[in-house]
Amino acid sequence: MLRTGEQIAIAHGDQRAVVTEVGATLRAYVKGGVAVVEGFTGDDVAQHARGQLLFPWPNRMGDGEWVFSGRTARPRVDDVEHATSSHGVARWRPFRVDAVNQNRCVVSMLLYPSPEYPFLSEISVAYHLGSLGLTVTTTVTNRDDVPLPFGVGFHPYLAVTTPTIEGAELVVPAQAYVAVNERQLPTGEILPLVGRDIDFGRRKSLSGHELDVTYTELVRDDSGLATASLFDGNGGETHLSVDRNFPYLQVYTGDHLERGRRRTSVAVEPMTCPPDALRSGKDVVVLEPGQHWAGSWRLQRRAP
Repeated sequence: MLRTGEQIAIAHGDQRAVVTEVGATLRAYVKGGVAVVEGFTGDDVAQHARGQLLFPWPNRMGDGEWVFSGRTARPRVDDVEHATSSHGVARWRPFRVDAVNQNRCVVSMLLYPSPEYPFLSEISVAYHLGSLGLTVTTTVTNRDDVPLPFGVGFHPYLAVTTPTIEGAELVVPAQAYVAVNERQLPTGEILPLVGRDIDFGRRKSLSGHELDVTYTELVRDDSGLATASLFDGNGGETHLSVDRNFPYLQVYTGDHLERGRRRTSVAVEPMTCPPDALRSGKDVVVLEPGQHWAGSWRLQRRAP
């Protein structure tokens, strides 16, 4: 048996994607034989949150207890250097395969209460390949008898066809970013991007730029989508679009990854909330018992 459990393959035209049983993880997505995301092999695990679903919180959360609906949560620190807890708990749990057809699959999980997250929730993820690319729709349901707080994120690394991202160009349609402290936790300030090196509101080269930034105040089109775009050195384009339920994008250029993965792709992470949101309450989604929430994001690849 593979280390990430069952491998769920879907296809549409020249597109192929693989989703894993463990974590509902997007392990691979290829169009026309070209990788759209930098994933991992079937015999490996998702290092550095590669392709993973981030629930019930994305990004980092500080140490120490937090309380909601009269219940106390005790995060487990997994980033010792910063004394933070990263990317929730769902990414290492097995999901149930609910449906599979040629171009679509649906996986779900009932997440039982634990010391880290003392609430009963259900999360379902649908991956769909079509003419618009890969669309990922997440539905969260409160199965508990008290109001339930959560955040959702995803961690795809957008691939390039060159050895590194040097020479690639990026667009992030944002007007502001979340200021953080030395632990990479928010200070409470949302600052404008105008005039800063991390402003990628217009197409700009990544050469010489190290990014690990939470972008917000996203600029959207008439349909409500905000689209970040990566243009590689050979002329290929990858576009990641998020609906209004994802008001944040974390962009990470992988400068501190191991050799062979360092600056070879760009993580563009849809997020419903900023880091440390369950502790701060900033933009946390709250569901009443039995209530549902759903949000979608999309990946598209265009050849040169």
